[in-house]
Amino acid sequence: MNGTPAPYRLVPGAPGSPVILHVPHSSRTVPADVRDGIVLDDTALERELDHITDAHTARIAEEAAMRYAARSEATARPWQFVNQLSRLVVDPERFPDEREEMRAVGMGAVYTRTTHGQPLRADDHPEQPLVDRYFHPYAAAMTDAVTARLAATGRAVVIDVHSYPSEQLPYELHGDGPRPPICLGSDPFHTPPALLAQAEKAFADFDGTAVDSPFAGTYVPLKYYGTDRRVDALMIEIRRDVYMQEPGGPAGPGLDRVAAALAELVDAVTGRPGPQASKT
Repeated sequence: MNGTPAPYRLVPGAPGSPVILHVPHSSRTVPADVRDGIVLDDTALERELDHITDAHTARIAEEAAMRYAARSEATARPWQFVNQLSRLVVDPERFPDEREEMRAVGMGAVYTRTTHGQPLRADDHPEQPLVDRYFHPYAAAMTDAVTARLAATGRAVVIDVHSYPSEQLPYELHGDGPRPPICLGSDPFHTPPALLAQAEKAFADFDGTAVDSPFAGTYVPLKYYGTDRRVDALMIEIRRDVYMQEPGGPAGPGLDRVAAALAELVDAVTGRPGPQASKT
């Protein structure tokens, strides 16, 4: 947790690609000054990182981008936006205010509770400095990345790359439903039926997909959320036993299969001309 990298990185794709592979939860890095505000001892913190981190998802996105570029025109390689800090610093996919339902379990933009409901930070730990230092700059950079795709191609497609545990954890508010190998998180405004169908086809060999179970929704910068139909978005939640040893263990051969399916989805999305008629 020392030698803190930049908070995020944008991996350039092709100028003509509308696709951004967004990877918000793959890092275990916690800067030393942020670590000071976490009440867990080192052993407990490592255990919590095992549970909360979407391990190897940055590698999945990178492998998918490489596979896509190798088998398709290099001029269409997708972009990647990767969070290089742990979601225990801030969670860039939460609302930073009272709109966020996960605040009910201490897991808003700044977490105060662990996946098992134990204290992570003191109840009076100041939230706003972390939001100002990490959350808002991340959101601004991701907004800029989407704006650039719109300017270059006339559309943007955010594919949110996540993973989730095979067994429900106590923090999950809606974890009682099916836990398929692949969960597709959608938004009624930003996820057209054609995009869902493309994802279901790309991941058809994984013995089951479900929409919005056990996790729902997808990431869209607030500037465009609910207002700009040129921005499509879909969350891919990969059940961790499909590609890795749980919790927090090494990747297995399933990672290559997942990356290949994600590359197939990128291929289908990139080849789709213009916004969907169903979204007008």
